[in-house]
Amino acid sequence: MSSLQLITTAIAAIMLFLYSLQSFSREVRALGNERLRRWLAVTTGNRFSGFLLGAGFTALVQSSTTVSILALSLLNAVLMAFPGTLAVLLGAKVGTTLTTWLVSFKLTGIGSFAIIVGTILSAVPYGARVAGKSVFYFGLIFLSLDLVSTALGPFREDPRLIGYLASASVPWIGVLAGIVATIILQSSTVTAGLAVVLVQQGVLATEGAVAILLGANVGTCFTALIAGVPMSQGPRRAALAYLLFSLVGALVFLPFVTPFTALVVEWGGKNAVALAHLLFNVATALMFLPVLGLVVRIMEPRTQQDLLKDGLKD
Repeated sequence: MSSLQLITTAIAAIMLFLYSLQSFSREVRALGNERLRRWLAVTTGNRFSGFLLGAGFTALVQSSTTVSILALSLLNAVLMAFPGTLAVLLGAKVGTTLTTWLVSFKLTGIGSFAIIVGTILSAVPYGARVAGKSVFYFGLIFLSLDLVSTALGPFREDPRLIGYLASASVPWIGVLAGIVATIILQSSTVTAGLAVVLVQQGVLATEGAVAILLGANVGTCFTALIAGVPMSQGPRRAALAYLLFSLVGALVFLPFVTPFTALVVEWGGKNAVALAHLLFNVATALMFLPVLGLVVRIMEPRTQQDLLKDGLKD
């Protein structure tokens, strides 16, 4: 197979990966959208329960973008409070690391099995048909990653690709690359999954992958920012806080990418990239959860009634 064919196959596999994630997320939402909305609205009164809920549902639907936009929509509809929305957004960042772990453990082989099971369930003329679609697309996610890995295999020794990817080992370049890639692909999960595959193929250094992941966590916030534009002031400020969480976290970690990478390699071995992804997002959450009340006081929109009360006090 020629280099052009291999490159075309890799790009097609990446597009299939992105399509599979979007379709899987859509089918899971269709399965329990109303229940999801109710639970999000009811159980986010406490910052910690909101955080765990955001993490859990993001792990389920495999899309922090979906959960963040849903949370902003509920806030816009006054079905969720501003503090609860911020807690869910922090949790979404942790939940999105599940795919990275699955890829890191090389469980992508379950893709073919899940596609077969999903196809069989889809043929059943009962409620299982709806679940079958979700299972099918779940399998397609990992089958497409296998295709990416296979297509990139022959390029392991290509000096041009190695030289290009080596630049990502410079932390700030890697972060920028992660931001740009995530904005283009509209999915930090895709960027993270590709980073893990490239490390497994030996064409990307672990340090470069860690830097790219930092950027991916920032890049994924831009979709929420765009989604919040036509909404009220509350969702727009929540989307801005979402970006702030990731940006501050990335800036704190950026000077320590090299020692941080050495630490996760020592602790995680072959799963170092997935561990780095998890630790970064957990550390960011721990950084902001204790001071979430302060963030809320600074960023939550003030109502006209609040302003009048403050005026009377003065």
